Amino acid sequence: MGSLPDETIFRSKLPDIVIDNNRPLHAYCFERLAEFGDRPCLIDASSGTVMSYSEVNRMARRAASGLRRLGVGRGQVIMTLLRNSPEFVFAFLGASLCSAVATTANPFYTRAEIHKQAAGAGARVIVTESCYVDKVRDFARERGIIIVCVDDPLPEGCWRFSELLEAEEKTKEAEEEEEIVDPDDVVALPYSSGTTGLPKGVMLTHRSLITSVAQQVDGENPNLYFHPDDVLLCVLPLFHIYSLNSVLLCGLRAGSAILLVRKFEISAVLELVQRYRVTIAPFVPPIVLEFVKSPLVDAYDLSSIRTVMSGAAPMGKELEDKFMAKLPNATLGQGYGMTEAGPVLSMCLAFAKEPLPVKFGACGTVVRNAELKIVDPDTGAALARNQRGEICIRGEQIMKGYLNDPEATRNTIDKEGWLHTGDIGLVDDDDEVFIVDRLKEIIKYKGFQVAPAELEALLVAHPDIVDAAVVPLADETAGEIPVAYAVRSSGSQITEDEVKQFVAKQVIFYKRIGKVFFVEAIPKAPSGKILRKDLRAKLASPFQTP
Repeated sequence: MGSLPDETIFRSKLPDIVIDNNRPLHAYCFERLAEFGDRPCLIDASSGTVMSYSEVNRMARRAASGLRRLGVGRGQVIMTLLRNSPEFVFAFLGASLCSAVATTANPFYTRAEIHKQAAGAGARVIVTESCYVDKVRDFARERGIIIVCVDDPLPEGCWRFSELLEAEEKTKEAEEEEEIVDPDDVVALPYSSGTTGLPKGVMLTHRSLITSVAQQVDGENPNLYFHPDDVLLCVLPLFHIYSLNSVLLCGLRAGSAILLVRKFEISAVLELVQRYRVTIAPFVPPIVLEFVKSPLVDAYDLSSIRTVMSGAAPMGKELEDKFMAKLPNATLGQGYGMTEAGPVLSMCLAFAKEPLPVKFGACGTVVRNAELKIVDPDTGAALARNQRGEICIRGEQIMKGYLNDPEATRNTIDKEGWLHTGDIGLVDDDDEVFIVDRLKEIIKYKGFQVAPAELEALLVAHPDIVDAAVVPLADETAGEIPVAYAVRSSGSQITEDEVKQFVAKQVIFYKRIGKVFFVEAIPKAPSGKILRKDLRAKLASPFQTP
């Protein structure tokens, strides 16, 4: 990874570590099975069932054998359309064990959104709950996709997940003989819109995920000081890379207990934290806001929480102070990530054995075994400390590329291996990373990605709309909501409510349009690119009305 002599390259404050990433992800996660075998691994909050590391490893191997019976092999794709559950973990690890790929999808997606991802990923099997089967039944029948259901009642034509788990698990030697896993094989295929455009399959390999997890929890002085006595709250959805990587995979590697919660409800989560003495709470700002606003918080004992991790979206100073006042024993640290980056770029070091001070607004220091630089967006020249530019990162943790989209890959990862994030930031004199703006168009609703291009394509498909643009509007609860500017076709009298309903029928709740402004024309550059800065400035004007 050579660099030009005059480039300013930033590295972690912590020393690099030796990472053995030349092996399968599952082998890495369960490397210390002999030590952790009898320790709690998964706690299913809905049933209270506690499974040891040995039991989870055995169930994952049986899931792999069951998937092989369905014809799933190396490079083939299964889709997990699941809320947080033990079955999600078994299916994901089972895919790794049989050299397959897991594409994770939000079960609350609309039919069209699910079908698009399943088709793009080339899914052979969809693992889901009975209540979501109707979303995929006809599509799966047309494509010859097998549906596996994790609960009852079992819908007609579906396999039962428990039957897969009855398959005889292969011995480790038999697995190694049958499937030779290349560390550069893809194991996870989350979807992300990147810096612009429509959602794309992000190819994360065994090597990249092992590297990312190791950067966070391996070594004598890890960034995220997880240990076997920790209880990790896993309420953030596992179909999102933040939770999949920094909660599940990091927790498995560290030997911690992982408390699986299907959905966030403030009273239920408070009860679970108190009952199971949760020590690590990975959150996003909207959940933090719920904690601050809820009168229920003071009625529970939350003293066990020693670490709060926050990511996926920025958190304001006022919100942070109010939240920490409710958790006086805890340390809060914000991180910075991007699916394409593996996903973690930088982490707060307040969690390390030798903690470093936390600066408000900072995202910590770049992860170990990686390089970060700040470049001028116009010239590409590397910038020095305290100068604002696009954040770029390089290391073995970044994605292999976008699935079947070499052009988008080239636009994101340059010839020298630098991944361009589309975020504007700086590195200060203490090597702390700050995000100050973003070049990329993605809207963040409660940490979920909303691609303007996706909504714009839906809007212009309406016969009464000839052009449209979508930009973010700041919102206290959601962080940002999508707002549309639309040009009516000649003679049309379409209303704001009609436009909003048209979109709402086709997308998941967080992609719904919050406001619609009708305009004569969408501002564009000579190249035809939408001038979103102009629209955002217009939106910020106190005279803007729908």
